Amino acid sequence: MIRLIVFDFDGTLGDTRANIVATMRETLRTAGYAPVTEEAIAATIGLILEEGFQQLYPGLSGEETLRLAALYRDIFEKTRKTLIPTLFPHVKETLTTLKERGYILTIASSRRSASLNGFLRDMSIADTISYVLGADSVEKAKPDPEPVLKTLRALSVPPSECLVVGDMPVDILMGRAAGAATCAVTYGNAGRDALAAAGADYLIDDIAELPRLPLL
Repeated sequence: MIRLIVFDFDGTLGDTRANIVATMRETLRTAGYAPVTEEAIAATIGLILEEGFQQLYPGLSGEETLRLAALYRDIFEKTRKTLIPTLFPHVKETLTTLKERGYILTIASSRRSASLNGFLRDMSIADTISYVLGADSVEKAKPDPEPVLKTLRALSVPPSECLVVGDMPVDILMGRAAGAATCAVTYGNAGRDALAAAGADYLIDDIAELPRLPLL
């Protein structure tokens, strides 16, 4: 019996792709780096910033990676009022339905806590979420199971009663490594084949399908 649902944020609840791509491009332009494709940037979504820059530019020094991440965050804060992301269709209604049914809803994100909580308030879904875990609240990021395991410990829920929902293979790998059930959404930043290859127990094309899953 599932009692706890752990959601990813970017690409699962919030449609932040355009925001991330624009901020990354401006970061690279400001830092004097050659531009990269939108697809290459989208492939880093779900990773912490430092790992994302390493994926785009293998061989970057640790110091340069930290510098780029700090520049990204500075640009993000300056533009977040004009580059406002939105919820994907049916997200708010689905979260409300699940909460009314008694499920504990949480978020485990590779986004930092301040940014994450700001989006949850701006999007008017903060009141549906019981526990928020940003990348700065764990030592090991996705696909390591630590974000899920820390959530389970905080809420005293065993892995067998947890479902992890995300749009990237790292979300699915994290959930599986923690011993939880997993559900991949196909409308985010990864393709159906990649999500299936990661071992997702369920794949859905619309988050409105989530409350109808057999295990719920």
